Amino acid sequence: MYRSHVLVCGGTGCTSSNSQKIIEAMEAEIKAKGLEKEVQVIRTGCFGLCALGPIMIVYPEGCFYSEVKVEDVPEIVEEHLLKGRMVKRLLYEETVTPEEIKGLNDTDFYKKQKRIALRNCGVINPEDINEYIAYDGYQALAKCLTEYTPEQVIQIVKDSGLRGRGGGGFSTGLKWSFTAANQADQKYVVCNADEGDPGAFMDRSVLEGDPHCIIEAMAICGYATGATEGYIYVRAEYPIAVARLQIAINQAKQLGLLGKNIFDSGFDFDLHVKLGAGAFVCGEETALMTSIEGNRGEPRPRPPYPAVKGLFGKPTTENNVETFANIPTIIREGAEYFASMGTEKSKGTKVFALGGKIKNTGLVEIPMGTTLREIIEEIGGGIPGGKKFKAAQTGGPSGGCIPAHLMDTPIDYDNLTAIGCMMGSGGLIVMDEDNCMVDIAKFFLDFTVDESCGKCTPCRVGTKRLREMLDKITDGNATLEDLDKLEELCNYIKDNSLCGLGQTAPNPVLATLKFFRDEYIAHVVDKKCPAGVCKNLLSYSIVEDKCKGCTACARKCPVNAISGSVKQPHVIDTAKCIKCGACVETCKFNAIIKK
Repeated sequence: MYRSHVLVCGGTGCTSSNSQKIIEAMEAEIKAKGLEKEVQVIRTGCFGLCALGPIMIVYPEGCFYSEVKVEDVPEIVEEHLLKGRMVKRLLYEETVTPEEIKGLNDTDFYKKQKRIALRNCGVINPEDINEYIAYDGYQALAKCLTEYTPEQVIQIVKDSGLRGRGGGGFSTGLKWSFTAANQADQKYVVCNADEGDPGAFMDRSVLEGDPHCIIEAMAICGYATGATEGYIYVRAEYPIAVARLQIAINQAKQLGLLGKNIFDSGFDFDLHVKLGAGAFVCGEETALMTSIEGNRGEPRPRPPYPAVKGLFGKPTTENNVETFANIPTIIREGAEYFASMGTEKSKGTKVFALGGKIKNTGLVEIPMGTTLREIIEEIGGGIPGGKKFKAAQTGGPSGGCIPAHLMDTPIDYDNLTAIGCMMGSGGLIVMDEDNCMVDIAKFFLDFTVDESCGKCTPCRVGTKRLREMLDKITDGNATLEDLDKLEELCNYIKDNSLCGLGQTAPNPVLATLKFFRDEYIAHVVDKKCPAGVCKNLLSYSIVEDKCKGCTACARKCPVNAISGSVKQPHVIDTAKCIKCGACVETCKFNAIIKK
C-alpha cells in the first residue's frame, strides 16, 4: 500500500510538453529520498484541461499542479511528499482560496461536466488492466454474457437513447439490430478511430486514457450482433493510442477477456488494430472498410448498407470511439441511468474538444442540452483579452457555425440541425471579433478540397470551384451575383456527392453565408474585410499624431515601403507594401493601423 499516488498526464498534449521527463525525474527523486515504497507515480490519460499541461495530481490530497516543469520536481518531492506541505505556487490558481485548497471537480471547468465516456481518463493507468478492472471494468461484458440474451442487450442500448457520436446521430441500438437480423457465417464489429476533424482529439484521448473500455464495448457489440471478430481503425499519427490499444488487447487476451469462450459462455471474440494513413475520407464508414480490406480508401454507394454487406462483404456494425465508450456504463448502470441525462431526443453526454479563442482549451464532457453560453463562458472561461465572442464552429469541416445571438442554443442533435449546423464528432472551435468568417469558410474548404478522394465529380471538382469563388471574394474581385452562384453550387455539391465528405463540405460556406452575409457583402461591395484578415483587401497607414519617428517600422519593413526622417512622422507607400504586418508588430506606439 502506498500513502501517496502521483498521477501525471501521459496524453499526447502533456507528453509533447515533456510529461514523460517529469515522470522520470519524479521517480528518480522519490528513489533518492527513499520514498519508493511509500509513493507511487502513475502515468494516466488526459485530464481534460490541456491548456495547463503538464498536469500532476497528488492523492490523497487531490491537489492539482499545473504547468509543471522538470526543475519543479525536487521541490514537490521535498516539500509535499516528504514534509506534507503543498507547493502553492504550482497549484492551479482556481483551486487556491484563503480558506482551503479546492479539488479539481470544484473548479469552473469541471463542476458542470458529467464524465461517462471520459470517466477513467486521468484516473487510471491505461496500461494496467487491473486498474481498469478495479474501476468496474469488464463487469458489463460479464453481465451480458451471463445474464442477457443478445436481443436483450440490443434492447438496453435502444432504451438508453444512445445515438452515434461520430456525426450522424443515428440510433446505436437500431444500427446493432440491423446487423443482428442478418444471417451470415461471419460478422464484424468495426471501431472508427480515424479522427480527422481539425482541432478534434476526443477519440484519441479516450484510446490513450481508457483503451479497455473500447475493447469491452466492442466485445459486447459482437455478442449482441453475432460478430466474432473486430477491427479498430486508428490513424498512424496516434502512436500513443496505438501502443496502448495493443497493450490492452494483449492483456485482455491473457486474462481470457478476448479470444475463445469468454467467461465460459461459448462466445468467441478477437480484435485487431488496423492503422490508417490519415485520409479524412476514411472517416466515412464504407471508405474505412475499403481501407481495412487493403484497398484505396474510397466510399461505396449505399445501399447495400454495411449491416447487410460491409467489411469483406459480410454484415458489419461500425461505431466511433465515443459511441463505444458509453456502452459499458449503459450496460452496467442501466438504460434509465443514461437516458436520465440530456434532452428528450438526445440522451446522455457529449465530449467536445474545446479550442480556438478560449481561455480553457481542452476536453469537456457535458450533458446534452447544455447551452453554448455555458460551455464558453463558464466551462471555457470566456474569450481572452476582453474580446467579443463571434461564433463557434461545430462539426469541423463538415459542420457549421453558431453565431453570438444563438449562444443560448441548447447543444443537441436536433437543435443544431434546426439552425443549419451539426454536432459532428465534437470539435468546437471558438472565434472572436478578429476572425473573418469568409476566411474561416476558406480554411475548412481548403481541408475538404485536399481530403477529397476524387471518386465523384461533384466533390472532386465542385469543392475546387467553390474554393476559387471564395478566393475571388477575398481578393475583392467578386460581384453580388457571385454570392448567388456560390450558394447554388453549395447546394448542388450537397445533393449530388457520393459520400458524407462531399455532402457536408459546403456546410461551413452555407452557415457563414446564412449568419454573416453582411461580411460577404462587405468583401464584395465595399472591398473591405471587416475583421482585417483578408490580405488583399487590407491597407496599412501611419497615424501622423502617434508616430514618433523612431524608424523601427522602416527598419523592419522587408520591401522598404516606409519612409521618413528621424523624429518625423513616417509614411507607407501602399504601392510597395506587401501587407505582411511586420510594421504593426514592431511599432510600440500603436501608430500603424490596418483597415
